[in-house]
Amino acid sequence: MKWAVIVFPGSNCDHDCYYILKDVLGQDVCYKWHKDTDLSSIDCVVLPGGFSYGDYLRSGAIARFSPIMNEVINFANNGGIVIGICNGFQILLEAGLLPGAMLRNKDLRFICKDVCLRIENSETAFTNKTKRGQVLKIPIAHAEGNYFVNNETLHKLQENNQIIFRYCTPEGEVSSVANPNGASDNIAGICNENKNVLGMMPHPERVVEQILGGDDGRLIFESIINSGDQGSVVSINNP
Repeated sequence: MKWAVIVFPGSNCDHDCYYILKDVLGQDVCYKWHKDTDLSSIDCVVLPGGFSYGDYLRSGAIARFSPIMNEVINFANNGGIVIGICNGFQILLEAGLLPGAMLRNKDLRFICKDVCLRIENSETAFTNKTKRGQVLKIPIAHAEGNYFVNNETLHKLQENNQIIFRYCTPEGEVSSVANPNGASDNIAGICNENKNVLGMMPHPERVVEQILGGDDGRLIFESIINSGDQGSVVSINNP
């Protein structure tokens, strides 16, 4: 597979994503600067975490207008696989590729710690190497990870199986105690209706090697690779 890691001014997880894709998982990967306008021959786009444009105005609000984002939107609308991690999730919300918005964490503090996630849908390009109900341990690091959505849209997400990850206890119980930031319905990650765009607040790229304390995040990337091997990932060639 050919991967593109988008780099915005202020990105700080781009090198992590590049490293695990190229050096750990043996993938063909390149960086794309935010002013680039070409995603031809790319199979999967990664919007990494960080503080794009210093998170001025609100997280992801300025990055949404970077030239590359027009191409990312076209890429996604044509069926290309897109994963947004943390700030990348925030950018996807601002770009309208995913529904909802991000608020400040419920305690108004930056949170950096390991959390548990329950797999709610294992039949996507991002989770096909997992099992429904499986619990993953993946770190978060954000100040604006409180995912908010109105009741009508939340019902739609639930009905369409678009909720991919929920914060849970180590035993897999979804409860307010396990919700680190106040997110609606304990949501840690969602996808679009076509299931080709994923946004998640936790950082799977930080737990791909056991030497770093765990490798649960590897399952997310291996699922995407598996989708490519099965032929369900399609390269988008832009004119």
